[in-house]
Amino acid sequence: MEKFIRKRVTNAGNEIFSGITVALALVPEAVAFAFVAGVDPLVGLYAAFMVGLITSIFGGRPGMISGATGALAVVMVSLVSEGNAMGVEGDDLGLYYLFATVILMGFIQVLAGVLKLGKFVRLIPHPVMMGFVNGLAIVIFTSQLGMFPKEYNLGFWMMIALIGLTMLIMWGLPKIKVLSKLPEALIGILVVSAIAIFGGLDVATVGSFIRAGGGEGLKGGFPVPELGTFSKIPMTIETLWFIGPYAFILAAIGLIESLMTLNLIDDLTETRGNGNRECMAQGGANIVTGFFGGMGGCAMIGQSIINIKGGGRTRLSGIVAALTLLGFILFASGMIEQVPIAALVGVMFMVVIGTFAWSSFRIINKIPLTDLFVLILVSSLTVIFDLAIAVISGVIVSALVFSWENAKRIRARKRMKEDGTKVYEIWGPLFFGSITAFNEKFDVNNDPKSIEIDFIEARISDHSAFEAILNLVKKYEAVGKIIYLKHLSADCKVLLYKADEKFHQIIIEDIDDPRYHLAENPENFTKGLGEYNL
Repeated sequence: MEKFIRKRVTNAGNEIFSGITVALALVPEAVAFAFVAGVDPLVGLYAAFMVGLITSIFGGRPGMISGATGALAVVMVSLVSEGNAMGVEGDDLGLYYLFATVILMGFIQVLAGVLKLGKFVRLIPHPVMMGFVNGLAIVIFTSQLGMFPKEYNLGFWMMIALIGLTMLIMWGLPKIKVLSKLPEALIGILVVSAIAIFGGLDVATVGSFIRAGGGEGLKGGFPVPELGTFSKIPMTIETLWFIGPYAFILAAIGLIESLMTLNLIDDLTETRGNGNRECMAQGGANIVTGFFGGMGGCAMIGQSIINIKGGGRTRLSGIVAALTLLGFILFASGMIEQVPIAALVGVMFMVVIGTFAWSSFRIINKIPLTDLFVLILVSSLTVIFDLAIAVISGVIVSALVFSWENAKRIRARKRMKEDGTKVYEIWGPLFFGSITAFNEKFDVNNDPKSIEIDFIEARISDHSAFEAILNLVKKYEAVGKIIYLKHLSADCKVLLYKADEKFHQIIIEDIDDPRYHLAENPENFTKGLGEYNL
């Protein structure tokens, strides 16, 4: 019992320290993404708190961190700009249109969870996942470059030195046995902050970063409902027509990033999250965030990896991160504003190193060229456009390649029976992509009077395959030849029977072939093994 309690206390300590580290890393990210979207920093910080708290409690992946993200912010900037243009200067209608859009986005995500669309993340191929990880690592890296001074002065080189020190601490601390249990990211931030503050170094801090972007500071109150949202913007079809496309795009980006991050964390922790539950949690969080004046959000791969590497595995770390962030806003804004940007950039650079799939360089010569193309395509599109376009494009290209490769696998083995009947034994998948190759196997005009087509080694996959079989039968009948069909799948036979009564005469049902019965009824598998003495 004592051992069990000590283990739980140790784990709780890891979760708490990891949550505090994540909260520190969330501050500049949320502020930066708020500036990108063209809204006040507190709008980003409130989103990070509310989305982070709700998804940590109700989400489908313990240990995953959510908040305001750059993938959403780059879409929101045009929404806010167009919304502001609809009113007079100073009305800030864009902000209220943003809140309404985030609420609608949340409802769409909840609907996706109710319809159990989260399972479709399984259809994302591995090259797309690697491209997503690499592209996102590059995006995280480039987003940190904006934190550097514009001139190569003393401040620039001091920032480089402090970033290097932070990264050195994070790299070296786990290698020292007596210190390996300490949260390296938090220690790095604290050490570098102490050097900068007590050494009186003139370096960029969280506070100077906020003021440089036009903000007044981190200090704010507890988020309250934005009741003015629905009084300042007209509740009309025109409004829905304006925010609807943005809401769908934001919902898609948010779910794709969240579900792919969930898969990544599953791999890192060797556990399994619940995608549909995460969809509903993300949606609920965005609904609440929209009502309380936040810019919405989704899973954050960088902060999630910081959390996992720091020992955060349960919901406690995410809850601690969200509540600590709120504490910063309410009570400790002055202290957080003194944290050097260099310390936080150093943490994010280590996240980039840990996120990037370096193995992709080693497998360049070992994977098919099509997979390599998809990997590079997704990485590039993630950087150039956004995550949704990149992943959807990667999935489409992978699906087309798969269809093309399978279309070439259709085969027909031909033989003659003693009675003069020509038999076509079809091998391979019969679907929309292989229909042309399938039709080329037959010589309708020169074939004998009687034809038999055997589909036992073929998979009839879609309606295109059914239509191809139907048309082939009509071609043989048009030249006065008799055709028989064997080993059709049950669903294909049902469709053919509905199409024409004559198929009851040309489809052979009474077949003495143990392979066929095994294929038709999986329950006979054990019996079949016995018959074959395997």
